[in-house]
Amino acid sequence: MRYATTSFNISLQKAMVMRKLWLLSLLIAPLWASAAVTNEFTLANGLKVVVREDHRSPVVVTQAWYKVGSSYESTGSTGISHALEHMMFKGTTKVPAGEFSRLVAYFGGEDNAFTTDDYTAYYQLYSNNRLPLAIELEADRMANLQLKEDDFKQEIRVVMEERRQRTDDNPQGIALERFQAVAMLTTPNRNPTIGWMSDLENMSVDELKKWYQTWYAPNNATLVIVGDVNTDEVKALVEKYFAAIPSQILPKAYNPKELSAIGEREVKLELPAKVPNLYLGFNVPSLTSAKNPKDVYALRMLLGVLDEGLSARLESRLVREKRILTAVNSGYNLFARGDSLLTITAVPAEGHTLEEAKAAILTELNNLKTEAISDDELKRVYASILADNVFSQDSISEQANQIGMLESLGLSWRVSDELPNNLKTITADDIRQSAQQWLVPANMTTLYLKPTTLNVGEAK
Repeated sequence: MRYATTSFNISLQKAMVMRKLWLLSLLIAPLWASAAVTNEFTLANGLKVVVREDHRSPVVVTQAWYKVGSSYESTGSTGISHALEHMMFKGTTKVPAGEFSRLVAYFGGEDNAFTTDDYTAYYQLYSNNRLPLAIELEADRMANLQLKEDDFKQEIRVVMEERRQRTDDNPQGIALERFQAVAMLTTPNRNPTIGWMSDLENMSVDELKKWYQTWYAPNNATLVIVGDVNTDEVKALVEKYFAAIPSQILPKAYNPKELSAIGEREVKLELPAKVPNLYLGFNVPSLTSAKNPKDVYALRMLLGVLDEGLSARLESRLVREKRILTAVNSGYNLFARGDSLLTITAVPAEGHTLEEAKAAILTELNNLKTEAISDDELKRVYASILADNVFSQDSISEQANQIGMLESLGLSWRVSDELPNNLKTITADDIRQSAQQWLVPANMTTLYLKPTTLNVGEAK
């Protein structure tokens, strides 16, 4: 189906779509700005609260974000942040084990949590009249979690099984984990969020208790509330349930930084994957580690020129024109705690090797250092990013995610609102200089995943 239309028709269709997105985003942006009001306040115990009033629908999402994740963990304790996330549903002195999610469901809500390198977040989604329940439940488990040995033994087995399914028994999962470990050579980001299996096997409930007591404090958290609410009412509820929770003395946390120009790294894996996979990564800064924020915005626009839709260079030139690749994807997390990676993953087309795929991609990367970038390319990339940014605001959960993520990284929630203007200042020369500075062998990691008939366990 991908080749059912001509390149000209695809380009024309893409141009029309981008034009519509551009116009629609310009129409929606002012409407959104006038519809939502964001306020923030901080309790005496250090809990920061961000409230965004969005009255389009009578629902509300409450999220508690803790500034702790796998990048805070040390050797021997990997996976402890994720394991504690599981245990946060195992009951308090007021709410018995298993009752938290049952209560949420009984009152028509949804709840869950997630852990990343940089933060751990918990959310509840209800009709807006259940906001008092959401705040009370969240405050209760911040202060009164009960960590029992029997519950821990059961839950750590669940975590280990999750690791087996997602990573140990998954060739792509193994490859990504090894790739990350080699690419992020000198920082905690090299460790998997779920933890190494040996650390999970040796983890104890006492370690979790210490981790909880150290990091789960109001002065290490951000409470984000988005939906059909009134800020004054929210403030009264937050004061009622959170104000009595004492602050804690927190360990000093530094943003992880990689060595400059580490040196080129290469890994070859043979695993029972269905198709060969190429992983390329370049060590780059994020907004929290860059000396000049403009470097980060230039990298984001650079990535868009390479891989932002059907008209982007990697897709149009290597997949549809030359057919060296059957698939290509890229990513860059400019919102990270410390240094980041710009990544490109690809599957070579039949008759082409992983080495040929890498050479073709590097040719396009090197072209960025010398070849002119047209105004049309810049406009297309900017329009696509702006449209994504605007459309994401349609979900109160996504709004809360953006706010909580930025605040947990020590960045203001306003950074998201400022992103379009900052990207708009980036020129073709900025992108060219960015490619010359960062897309170099000294910053590059390559992993070749080649299919084999061996079992995953045998290959390890």
